[in-house]
Formats: sequence, C-alpha cells, structure tokens
Amino acid sequence: MAGGGFAVDGPSTAFDGKITFAIVMTCIVAASCGLILGYDIGISGGVTTMPAFLQKFFPEILRKAASTKVNIYCVYDSQVLTLFTSSLYLAGLLSALLASRVTATFGRRNTMILGGCTFVAGAALNGGAENIAMLILGRILLGMGVGFTNQAAPVYLSEISPAKWRGAFNAGFQFFLSVGVVAASCINYGTSKHTWGWRLSLGLAAAPAAIVTIGSFLITDTPSSLVERGKIEKAKQALRKVRGKNANVEPEFEEIIKWSQVSKALQQEPFLTIFQRQYRPHLVMAIAIPLFQQLTGINIVAFYAPNLFQSVGFGNDAALLSAVILGLVNLASTLIASVLVDRFGRRFLFIIGGIQMLVSQIAVAVVLAVVSGSGDRHISKGNAILILVLMCFYTAGFGWSWGPLTWLIPSEIFPLKIRTTGQSISIAVNFAVTFVLSQTFLTMLCHFKYGAFLFYAGWVSVMTIFIILFLPETKGIPLDDMYKVWTKHWYWRRFVVKEQDQDNGNLP
Repeated sequence: MAGGGFAVDGPSTAFDGKITFAIVMTCIVAASCGLILGYDIGISGGVTTMPAFLQKFFPEILRKAASTKVNIYCVYDSQVLTLFTSSLYLAGLLSALLASRVTATFGRRNTMILGGCTFVAGAALNGGAENIAMLILGRILLGMGVGFTNQAAPVYLSEISPAKWRGAFNAGFQFFLSVGVVAASCINYGTSKHTWGWRLSLGLAAAPAAIVTIGSFLITDTPSSLVERGKIEKAKQALRKVRGKNANVEPEFEEIIKWSQVSKALQQEPFLTIFQRQYRPHLVMAIAIPLFQQLTGINIVAFYAPNLFQSVGFGNDAALLSAVILGLVNLASTLIASVLVDRFGRRFLFIIGGIQMLVSQIAVAVVLAVVSGSGDRHISKGNAILILVLMCFYTAGFGWSWGPLTWLIPSEIFPLKIRTTGQSISIAVNFAVTFVLSQTFLTMLCHFKYGAFLFYAGWVSVMTIFIILFLPETKGIPLDDMYKVWTKHWYWRRFVVKEQDQDNGNLP
C-alpha cells in the first residue's frame, strides 16, 4: 500500500449501533460544550445595550443614542464596542489551531476539560472588570475556552455515536448552543434594570463552563482517541460501555485498531497530509462550510439582535425579550433538525434551510427599505414586530440547517489520521470569519442600512448552490467508509479515484 494513498481509510463492517443509556448520557455531556459558546453569543448583545454597562465603559454611545439627529442604523457603531464581542473569536481562532495537537496528544475529553477551566477564568475576569482592558482580557480567555471545546466536542460526538444516529447526536451540540443563547437572553432580560446586572450576566458564564468541566470528568474518552494514544485496554472498555454489555464490539474495535495502526505507519505530519490531493474535497468542505455558516449572518443577528431591535423601534426591555424569542425559535428548530437529519439527510436540510433564509432576509430588507428609508424616520411598533416575525422565520431556517450541520459535516468526513486537524481548520475558519464580520457589522449596518441584509442574502444564494453541486450525502455512513462518497461524486472523484487506483488497482 503506497504511503498517503486514499485506501488507508478502507471499508468497515456494519457494527452493532444500538442506542444505549450510556451513549445517550455520554453524548449529552459532550454536546453540553455548546452551552458555553451559546451563552456567550446570547450574553454579548444584551449586555451591550444595558445602560449601566455602557455608562461605565462606553458613555459616548449613550450620548449618541440620546441625540435626535442620529441615524437609527448608526447608534451602536463603535469599533471598541465591537472589539468587546469579536476579540473572543480572534482568541478562539488561535486556540482552535493549537487544539489539534492538544486533542491528538491528550484526548478529546481532556481538551474539553481544559476548555471549560479556561472559560471559567475568563467569566470571572469579565464579571469583575473595572476597565476595558480587563474586559478584553477576559474575552480572550473565554475565546481560548471556546476554541478548545468547539474543536474537541464535535469530533468526540462523531467518533462515539453509532453511524445510523450520528447526525442526531451531533445535533446535540447545536441544541445546547441554542439552550445557552436562550438562557443568556433570559438572564439579560432579568438583570438589565440593575446597575450590577451586567456583572451578573457576564459572571454567570462560569456556570455552563462548570457544567462542561465537571461533566467531562465523568465520561470516558472515545475509543478512537484512546487507541490513538496507545491505551488499548481502556479503549475496549470504553467501547463496551457505550455499546452495551451484550453488544459484540470486537469487529468495531478491530477496525479502530486497524486504521489507527495504518495511520501511525504513515508517519506523516497531519497539517501536511491534509493538503494532499486526495483530501482536497475534505479540505474544501472544512473551509467552505464554516465560512458559509457565518456568511448567513446568523451570529451577527445573535450578537446584535438587542441593538438591532432597539434601533428599529423597540424599547430596551422589548429588544431583550425579542432576543429571547429568537433564541427559542432557534432551539425548537434545532430539535426538528435532530429528528430529520438522519432520515432525510444533510443535503435536504441545507437546501430547504438556505431557501428559507434567503426569502426571509430579502423580506427584512424590503420592509426596512419601505418603512425606514435612509434611517431618518422612526419605525412603527407594528413594522418592528413584522421584522421580528421575519427574523424568526430566518432563524428557524438556520436552526434546522446550517446551525447543526456546520458542526457535523467537518467532524464526520475526515479519516482518523487527520480528523482533529480537519476539525481545527474548520473551527479556525469559523472564528476568523466571525471575528471579521462581528467587528464590521455595526459599521456595515450604519453605511449599508437595509442593504446589509441583502449582502447576506446574496451569500445564502451562493452557499445553497454550492451545497447542491458539491456536497455529497453522508447520512448513515460509518466514519471508516466515508471515502466512498467522494469516489462516487461527479466532481470530487477526479481527486480521489486516481489515488485509489494507484493503491488498489481498482475502485471498491
């Protein structure tokens, strides 16, 4: 077998993949890593509308909001304010790349523990902040925590889940992310009237991080990770625990051993291996999927929903309540995705969700264009509610498509030897684009006005066409069989079939 050949990720057998109590509890703990990212997404936008927080750190925004001449789209246009939000994602980008080595060396579970502890430290620093420097440093620690957990948790879920239910279990990460958003939005709503409310909102980020950390101590690492690190007996015990006492784990365990040995025999640097021709499809997806997810505009809406709704006519309480409503819609649609993803497949949800988001964003832009013009006129409460309804429709489309599937696809398409590397690249791209967009959105809203939504609608069109043309269906396929989807694809087969022929002399 030639070194670097595609056949090293050869076919696997149909394994015993029943849902057991152990697998459910283990996946719940791993998926709860989504809590800390969701909490941060939900808390950031709400805190930045609290008068006490703005008075302490950004008093010029309060003065701008009180002005009768200000354009409604430009009230919150402050680069320092957006840096408060976006600095987390710059730190997350760097830690996600580092997490590839950490996850491979110390395991998926231990990386989640490290991420949880780092996030707790950041939450404590933010809750006690006395100046902008403390705020930003706390955000950097939060970003490091998110980078580690976001890299490790989706890989953990894909490796330990039965192939038939991998999509549903992996969707749990997005579900808990949505729970975190809703919880944070509710806390913001309850604390917004108090001068110390912003401290409580920021400091309580330690609670979901503590849940992640403690929970991770109570679960075992994935069998693939344990085998990769030479802990063979522990790996077998872990597999038997999650598959059930009466399950025949020998075929699956032997397959894990086999491909781990092949991977080690190659002795290649993962960050070099991933750029080889036969992994071109995987690399493109690891970059394109998270890039497109952020270009849906969802995190911008989540970060700045209170700012946006306050700008278009809601009061502070109503704006925060609107963010809660969006979070609940996202949570409900993620539950729907977990039911549908392994039945109808990844492509179906991507396409339907994309069309739904496209229609919603165009409608929002039209409503804003008609009722607000350049932003000088006040928007009526009725029109503001219409915008909220359209944003709920948009959020639902994201919740059952690009939300959960962005975590699932990169974590399931890579072979073992480059799985953590591929996930690191995916998370790094996600954070890099999030940083740029979150740092520029409020300025974009100020200058583009309603055209900002048309900007994202254009990208939703592009990404939906990309999915139709280039993403093969991966539902129900064992991880070690995943190479087959590329050999059958009309475009990607030109990158992988040649390598397969060189190694095997024919296709599987």
